[in-house]
Amino acid sequence: MAGPLYYLALATVSTAVIWKSSNLLEETSEKLAAYYGLPAIVQGAVIAAVGSSFPELSSTVISVLVHGNFELGVGAIVGSAIFNILLIPAISVLGDGKVLDANRDIVYKEAQFYMLSIAVLLLTFSMAVIYNPLPGALKGEVTRWLAVIPVLVYGLYIFIQYEDTKDGSMERVENISEMKQWALLALSLVFIVAGVEGLVRSAVEFGNIFNTPSFLWGLTIVAAGTSLPDTLVSYRAAKKDEGVTSMANVLGSNVFDLLIAIPAGVLLAGATPINYAVAVPMFGFLTFATIALFTTLRTDLELYRREAYFLILVYAVFIAWMIAETFGYTNFIPV
Repeated sequence: MAGPLYYLALATVSTAVIWKSSNLLEETSEKLAAYYGLPAIVQGAVIAAVGSSFPELSSTVISVLVHGNFELGVGAIVGSAIFNILLIPAISVLGDGKVLDANRDIVYKEAQFYMLSIAVLLLTFSMAVIYNPLPGALKGEVTRWLAVIPVLVYGLYIFIQYEDTKDGSMERVENISEMKQWALLALSLVFIVAGVEGLVRSAVEFGNIFNTPSFLWGLTIVAAGTSLPDTLVSYRAAKKDEGVTSMANVLGSNVFDLLIAIPAGVLLAGATPINYAVAVPMFGFLTFATIALFTTLRTDLELYRREAYFLILVYAVFIAWMIAETFGYTNFIPV
C-alpha cells in the first residue's frame, strides 16, 4: 500500500496539472467568447466563472460519482470558498504592494447575493433533513428536486447581472481559429478532471492513513489546489489596477461554486446523503470569513496591507482549527 509521501507527491503533481490546464481553459474560453461576440454578462458570469471554477465543479462530481463521498465534495467547495474570500484578496494586495479597490456594487450587491447563496444552500440541506430524513441525528437525503433550488437561484443571479449590463455590446473577433480553440478547450477539461481526481484520491487516502474524515482533507488540500486558477485570475486583475474585477472574480466564482458546483454532483447521481451537523460548522466559518472580508472592504472601499494581514490571520485560524479537528483536539464538526 502506498504511503503518505506518495499521496503528497500525487497531490502536488495534480495541483500543477490543474494550474496549467486551468490557464489553458481560461485563455481558450476568452478567445471563443470573443470569436462569437458574446455579451459581457455571458463572459463574466458564465464563461469566466465556469473556466476558473471548473476544478471545484469537477471535485464535487468526482467525489459523488467516483468515490461516493458527497461530504468530501462539499468540504472542498466550502474550503475553496474560504480560501478565495480570505487569501486571494490578501495575495492580490501583498503581491502587488498596492491597495485593492472596491466599489459599492461589490460591497453591497455582490456581498448580499453571496450571503444569499450561503443561506439558500443551507436551506436546501435543511429541507433534506426535514423531508427526507435518514437514520442518525440531523442526516437527510438531497434529491434532484432539492438540488434544483440553488440552480434556480443562480439563474436569478445571471438575470440580475444581465439587467445591469444589457446595454453593453461586444464586437466579434474574426481572426481566431475556432476549431483549434474548441480542441484546446476539450483537452484542458480532460486534464483538469484528471488533476482533480488525483487531489480527491489523495484526500480520501490521507483520511484512511491518518484515520480521519476525508472531508477535512477536502477542506484543505483539495480546496487549495482547486482555488489556484481563481488566485491567478484575481492576481492578474489586481496587477492591472483592476481591483473591482479582481474581487468580482472571487465572488462570482464562489457564487457559482455554491449554487452550481455543489448541486451538480446531486443532479448527476440522483440523490445523496448529507450530514447537517457537519455542514453547519463549515458554513458558519464561511459566513464569518465573508463578514471579515466585507468589513475590511467597507473601510474607504479599499483593502489595505494591514487588512490583508488580518485576512491571512483569519485563514491561519481556519487551518489551525482543521488540524485540531483532524487529530481530535476539538470536536466542533461531529463525525
